[in-house]
Formats: sequence, structure tokens, C-alpha cells
Amino acid sequence: MTGREPQTPPPDTLTEPVDAFLHYLAAERRHSTHTCSAYQRDLNRLVNWLTDQAPPLARWDDLAVADVRRYAATLNREGLAGRSIARALSAIRRFFDYLIREHRLRSNPALDVRAPRSGRRLPVAADADQLGHLLDTSPEDPLEVRDLAMFELFYSSGLRLSELTGLDLRDLDLKTGEVRVLGKGSRERLLPVGRKARQAIRQWLGLRPVLASNGESALFVSQRGTRLSSRSVQQRLDRWGQRCGADQHLHPHLLRHSFASHLLESSGDLRAVQELLGHADIATTQVYTHLDFQHLAQVYDRAHPRARRSSARQTARGDPDSG
Repeated sequence: MTGREPQTPPPDTLTEPVDAFLHYLAAERRHSTHTCSAYQRDLNRLVNWLTDQAPPLARWDDLAVADVRRYAATLNREGLAGRSIARALSAIRRFFDYLIREHRLRSNPALDVRAPRSGRRLPVAADADQLGHLLDTSPEDPLEVRDLAMFELFYSSGLRLSELTGLDLRDLDLKTGEVRVLGKGSRERLLPVGRKARQAIRQWLGLRPVLASNGESALFVSQRGTRLSSRSVQQRLDRWGQRCGADQHLHPHLLRHSFASHLLESSGDLRAVQELLGHADIATTQVYTHLDFQHLAQVYDRAHPRARRSSARQTARGDPDSG
């Protein structure tokens, strides 16, 4: 027993408008069951919080901007991510807009309340040497030959999972070392295919006719001869990592992130990496610029005119750092 008194049931003056709003979303706006359920969860959470206040707020028109700010702060203290709080506030704002339209509320107290900014999660990249070891593991059967070709292509060209599973035979040109992919927003891009990936794909193409169904155009096919599903690719990559003793979970995004991070660390060309990844906004690519400070310091020492000093000049000037 916690000693806490039972929570007072929410008054009808709070729940009835919520039920009416959810009916409006489903019947008039034709929102999906999933969307309506998300709104219901967010609004029920707010109703429970209002009921739990001392004194409890019993009417929506009693709610002030300060109350909404306190609610957002409560969600933050409970560990809810910034995006989740922003989604909850968006649901609340839309609910209040509905109440205003129905003449149940005069103003929207959530209009100018914003969620706290949460730090952007950095992509996880595998160590280049360890990733090389995993990809150098020899396949033991035809399906693993296919798997290795897929994984090499992921890392070689920075593909998204949907881009890889959507590839057809005609999209690949091993002579020129290029692959044409269809990315987000139906944007096509032409990508280079590295030497190791080309070797692995050639081995797979030698075995593909044994598995592929007649007329199947997919580059990578399942044991049933049809296009390989995204879920199957994820499972096979995870299985490969376990077989090879990887110290982290292998998944398609890890290979894409590793492609971007390793390429950017070596080249420093953010625009080129943006084009290769198929990002419409360079701000999306900038998340990969988390190079370690030692590397950045080395670049600075080599490149900045005020940082470069020859040892001869240092010695001639009696520079205390030259000894």
C-alpha cells in the first residue's frame, strides 16, 4: 500500500468533449483507428493529470496557459522524449481548436506552449576494422553468399533498407560499378559500387538462377524465389552478426550510418555525403559530423596557416615547445 488516496474519476465535463472529439476524428475526418488511438492516449493522459491536481481542474475552460506549461514540464520530468511531448502538445492544441469551433472554449491555452528540446541522437557507427572483419567472413552456403552481397552493398553504397529490397537486376551495372536506387520522395540517384561489393554480387549472381522464380526481376530473392522482404534482410544481418561474434547488434541502418561516418571522416566532404545518402536537406547529413576531437585537431594543425610552424623556425626562435 502506498497510502495514496484513490484517484478521483474524471468528471464528465472533461471526458465528454474528448469522446466527442474522437468521434469527430473518426466519423468526419476519417482518421485511421491507429491515429484516433494515439489522440485518445494523449488526451486521456492529460485528463488524468488534471484530475490528479490539487484542487482538480474540472472544466476545460478553467485551463490556463500556465497549466499546460506545467503539464509539459511534468512529462519532461517523467522522462518523456522531446518528440513525444511535442506530439502530445500537438494533440492537445488540435483538441482545443475543436472545442473553439464547437463554441465550448474561447481560446487555445496550448497554442504557444512548446516542448523542451531534446538532444538529437547521434547515429551509431561500427568500428571500421571490426566491420571489415565481419564482411571478410566467408559464406558457408548459397543464402549466405546472397547475404554477404547485400551487406557489402549496404556498406559500399549507403543504401536504405527499402532501397536495397527494391533493387531489380536492371538497376545494377557491374561493368561501370554503379547502382541506380529509388529513394524517398521517388527521387532517383546513381551510386558507386565498391570493388568488394562488386565481387560479392558477382558470386551471388552466379547462384541466383538456382533460387529465383521465372520472370522474377528482384536482385535479391528469398529461398522461395521471390523478392526478399525487409524483415528477412534484418533477420539475416542479425544472424550474420551473431555467427561472426559481433559485439553490437547488426542492422541495415548501422551499415548505412557506418558508410556515412567513415566516408565523412576520410573526405570531410559533407555535400558529397549528402548526395550519396540522398538527403534532401544538408542539415540531416550534418548529424554525421561528430568526428572525434583528436581527428579535428590533426586537420586543424595541418591546414590552419597560424597553426603550422616548421621545426626549423621554432628552433631558431627558441620556441619553448620545440624541445
